[in-house]
Amino acid sequence: MANAVDAIKTKRDINRMKNALNGRDKDMFVFGVSLGLRISDLLTLKNGDLRGQTHLKLREGKTGKMRPIKLSKTVQLAAAKLVGPDDAYIFRSRKGVNKPISRVQAYNILKAAADRAGLDIAIGTHTLRKTFGYQLHAKGIDITRIMKIFGHSSEAQTLRYIGITAEEIEAAYEAIEV
Repeated sequence: MANAVDAIKTKRDINRMKNALNGRDKDMFVFGVSLGLRISDLLTLKNGDLRGQTHLKLREGKTGKMRPIKLSKTVQLAAAKLVGPDDAYIFRSRKGVNKPISRVQAYNILKAAADRAGLDIAIGTHTLRKTFGYQLHAKGIDITRIMKIFGHSSEAQTLRYIGITAEEIEAAYEAIEV
């Protein structure tokens, strides 16, 4: 598959990425891996969408569907620190216009941070969403729930999407000792 990107699979690597970022760019990473949104939806968030909220009410750009999302404590705490008016983009461009950064700029930010963090994975903007799904799975969230969150049509599609490998499945079998 061309241009495939990976999930960040370990907490250590997630923390390395967070440490390689700051300010707006760190918020983009934290909100991205915490909300599981497509980058096109993530970049259009405004301060008022998250600040002081317990839920995000989002109409997905790709599907047009309304998607209510319960905000984790991590997201609520980060959102409380946002500065600027409610109608300002969270990930606004620094070019002096009230527009969000572009997908290309988001990619450049993530790629540079991954290089600084020493991560040896295929990174891209979709890494944020895949990391969200992988971390849910790692925490024991049922794959059918993750499938529903992503709007996938099969469990196999979701497992491929979040990067569950044959080696990880084999390791699960090895972990069982009765």
